[in-house]
Amino acid sequence: MYNKGLIKLFAFLFGIVSIYQLSYTFISSKIENEAATYAASKISESDKDFASKREALEIKYLDSIGSESVFGFTSYNEAKKKELNKGLDLKGGINVTLQIKIKDILSGLANNTKNPVFLKSLEDADEASKSSDKTYVDLFFEAFDANKGDTKLASPDIFFTKSLSEEIKTMDASDEEVKSIIRKKIDESVESAFEVLRERIDGFGVTQPNIQREGTSGRILVELPGAKDKARAQELLSSTAQLEFWETYPKNDPNVMQFINAANEKLRSLVDTKTATAEDTESKPESEIDSLLSDVTQDSLDVASQINPLGDLIKGIPNSFAVAEFAIKDTAKVNEYLNMPEIKRLIPNAIQHVKFAWERPSKGSEVVGLFALKGNRDNTPKMSGDVVSAARAQFDQFNRPAVGMDMNVKGAKQWQKFTSEVNLNQTGIAVVLDNRVYTAPGCSVVGGISGGSTEISGDFTITETKDIANVLRAGKLPARADIIQSEVVGPSLGHESINSGLMSFLIAMALVLVWMIFYYGKAGVAADIALLLNILLIFGVLVSLDAVLTLPGIAGIVLTIGMSVDANVLIFERIKEELAKGKGQSLAISDGFGNALSSILDANITTGLTAIILFIFGSGPIKGFATTLLIGIATSLFTAIFVTRLFIEGYTGAKGKVLEFCTGLTRNLFKNLSINFLKKRKIAYIFSGALIVIALFSLLTTGLQQGVDFVGGRTYQVRFDQSVNTSEISSNLTEIFGSGTNVKTFGEDNQIMITTSYKVDAEDIAVDEEIQEKLFTSLQNLLPSGLTLEEFNNGGTEDVSIGILKSKKVGPTIADDIKKNAVWAILGSLFVVFLYILFRFRKWQFSLGAVVAVFHDVLVVLGVFSLLGKVMPFNMEIDQAFIAAILTVIGYSLNDTVVVFDRIREIVKERGWSSGDNVGLALNSTLSRTLNTSLTTLVVLLAIFIFGGESLRGFMFAMIIGVIVGTYSSLFIATPVMFDTLKKRIQSGKEDVVVKDKE
Repeated sequence: MYNKGLIKLFAFLFGIVSIYQLSYTFISSKIENEAATYAASKISESDKDFASKREALEIKYLDSIGSESVFGFTSYNEAKKKELNKGLDLKGGINVTLQIKIKDILSGLANNTKNPVFLKSLEDADEASKSSDKTYVDLFFEAFDANKGDTKLASPDIFFTKSLSEEIKTMDASDEEVKSIIRKKIDESVESAFEVLRERIDGFGVTQPNIQREGTSGRILVELPGAKDKARAQELLSSTAQLEFWETYPKNDPNVMQFINAANEKLRSLVDTKTATAEDTESKPESEIDSLLSDVTQDSLDVASQINPLGDLIKGIPNSFAVAEFAIKDTAKVNEYLNMPEIKRLIPNAIQHVKFAWERPSKGSEVVGLFALKGNRDNTPKMSGDVVSAARAQFDQFNRPAVGMDMNVKGAKQWQKFTSEVNLNQTGIAVVLDNRVYTAPGCSVVGGISGGSTEISGDFTITETKDIANVLRAGKLPARADIIQSEVVGPSLGHESINSGLMSFLIAMALVLVWMIFYYGKAGVAADIALLLNILLIFGVLVSLDAVLTLPGIAGIVLTIGMSVDANVLIFERIKEELAKGKGQSLAISDGFGNALSSILDANITTGLTAIILFIFGSGPIKGFATTLLIGIATSLFTAIFVTRLFIEGYTGAKGKVLEFCTGLTRNLFKNLSINFLKKRKIAYIFSGALIVIALFSLLTTGLQQGVDFVGGRTYQVRFDQSVNTSEISSNLTEIFGSGTNVKTFGEDNQIMITTSYKVDAEDIAVDEEIQEKLFTSLQNLLPSGLTLEEFNNGGTEDVSIGILKSKKVGPTIADDIKKNAVWAILGSLFVVFLYILFRFRKWQFSLGAVVAVFHDVLVVLGVFSLLGKVMPFNMEIDQAFIAAILTVIGYSLNDTVVVFDRIREIVKERGWSSGDNVGLALNSTLSRTLNTSLTTLVVLLAIFIFGGESLRGFMFAMIIGVIVGTYSSLFIATPVMFDTLKKRIQSGKEDVVVKDKE
């Protein structure tokens, strides 16, 4: 090998750089462990606030030493920024895909027009978006073209508005010109939303957050590793920060009370009194109901002997400007009542534009106030938040956390006028953020408040005031941002994933290292050293590229171990063949490396192509799997081809050193084999045909268990402190969430996976909170006493992992997109590989054999999952991870097939086809490599399957089946199909010495 010195230099430099990059991870981990030890030593474990106080002390400790020098070249703060990024499944945290409502942006650009053509086009676009992968704006323009008649986009009541006058200068502008302008404006709005969210996230306080736009779809991906408070994070991301100032009606306003009484009276005839709030009526004496209503107005209803659908829901009359207080759980029912057309018609003319809004509930409170706000014909507030120039967290006069705001000059004048009117009217000022009343004080200052400063006070925590100030400073989103996909992983589950991932990694490494030495002796030691360097380089490159390590990523690295071994096996087997021909050791090693190079490159390129497809179409952890696989392919080629050779030539170059590439036990294994594979192809065809028929029958009758990735819905991984009966839980939850609810054991008997399609179309955070509250209530008798709803939602306490460890939500729209991407990924992978094999072997018959074998393997894996989906004791749902497994199976199957085809090409070039005898010779000569690689790969996959954690078992099971079937198909399907399609040409003598490389 030439340039040995250069190879040594590169290997040394790559290793040193990788160690340097990884040193930041070791430093940050070491300091964080010291912080945890320090914090734990300062607090007694019997302290009821032990967990929160320990976390606060850890943060304080890290802040105090963050900038101090460590080892003279870095600090904790710098090391934290440069450490290895861990994904949510390893670190815990929140992954959210937000959909910016393009519909809202279009309406805003058209000044919320009531133009019927515009509104009809929006409705049509809404409907079309449910089944189309086109962008919303394209669907809107298609609908407008179909509905417009003589209407133009540049009409005065559509887009020829004052706000667009700089871009659309005349009503004569063509629709195509306006479309181009609107697309540009929408892109600017989405970019504005992106920047607003980025600024909010910067103030959230997590390390290594990730935010990125997804093409032109209006979707924004946000990852917050290490974020523990999911409710806080979701509110921060989806909040539009729409700040408004409304005037309330006076306390006990007679017109408002008249409406409440009339509504209650009307509801008696509209609502089935047998089912109306029976629970509340039983728990509240009629005299108390009468008292509450009589306190409201002298003209209260006589409810001495009747049920009051609305009145019975009232929990009390607050001292504030709120109309009444209701239980939080009853707010949806109250909204339903107040929005009924029959009820709306009862609103007195004096308050015909009244707007009802709920108070922001205080933490731990079970009741919430309902406010009646003074609206107008346009349903606009007295003042909007656009006038706020600054916001900050502060403390009010009672030393309670509050949010201070300053207004611009225009806002200060409006504020003084507004507060003056409030003082005269004896009304309140409702400070409304995202349709929730945060506070509603009166004003005692005659003439109003000057200067433009105000304060939002209430029952806040310091963190909440920081978040509110943060979103106000960052500005409001140009449109609502709906959470269409989310995944929340608790920190305890992340810690368990690290332990299980590390365990599977170390076991797989140990098995492979031992096997290589057992099979190849001293040559195996050289391969092991190269393999260890390979692993170091993979982690070094991951850190250098700022890539994210995920649990599937660890699986990708472990799979890379198998691929790295495959390259060494190919080389060693070829060297053994050259030695068997009587060549000298030096020449045999040189020829062995040279002859194996073609197979190694072809095998790795085909696998690399499937990894690229996976990277393009995958997302989140799956993209992490593809990333590590691609990095592993590159580093494996370098270490196997160059580093292994350095060690082998260095050893054999010494005087008298001999390397046999085997041990006493493996010396004669697979020697002089003469299995006639082609003769057995009819049996193989029948066997494979039967497998495929069974698989297709099961797929058509039983089908596959599709996960929420493909059908939409929500899943919750819930852990208990005892074994539970899934049948009983399923029965209870089905009554609550409907027939689409599924409950099954997930791993141990004390852990379940709950899947539900309940309100899958709803994208409001309130629905997530509603479902979690219902889960908590339904499962409470199985949970430890004293466990709160908040602890249940966050996966228990610091010491006990009980409750929701992981949750995932996928909206139906994005589920359709994921399914389409999965199909395109598989078809794209097959097409690309077909072309590559055609390019390499110059015969379509080789491509056909490879693709038929891959289709065979994929159908068998799908059939196994269909047949055993409800039998196996682990999750076998079809999701994105399963698609990653299928693509990896495709890559592995092709890897094996290409190696066999390479040997066929080589032997046929030398000896011709000889009626298939030389094909059998090629298959027998590669059998040692085929079985060796398959065995080591299976050992690796089994290690992950057994020790890698529950979330990876279905993924690994698919790959294990794929490896077994892929090994079989490369011998009994791919080669026979190729041979049979060439048979006539072979028999006619036209294919004697074909399959040549271009000169």
